[in-house]
Amino acid sequence: MAGPLFHVGAVAMCPHGGQITVLPGSPRVLVSGMPVATLADQFMVAGCALTPPPPCLRVQWLTPAMRVQVNGAPPITQASQGLSMGATGAPQGPPLIVSTQTRVSAL
Repeated sequence: MAGPLFHVGAVAMCPHGGQITVLPGSPRVLVSGMPVATLADQFMVAGCALTPPPPCLRVQWLTPAMRVQVNGAPPITQASQGLSMGATGAPQGPPLIVSTQTRVSAL
């Protein structure tokens, strides 16, 4: 999906208010001084308020940028769609990218 590149310092949340943290696998490509997030990275959720089912623990992205690659992996953009996943592997809803850098975009 086209849009500004998502990076380690960007703000993203699960649908229940949990903070999404990017654990970059290869932090060689930077935007705004932070590593670009790619499909190969891990996206962990902390502070999800969903109860009683298991809270969101990670994010699985479904639509990264398709025409650009960062270290051989497609990057995540602000328009990318994904699913927040619970401990049982059940989808809990779409994550929300609140803010990111606006200088570099990808298709």
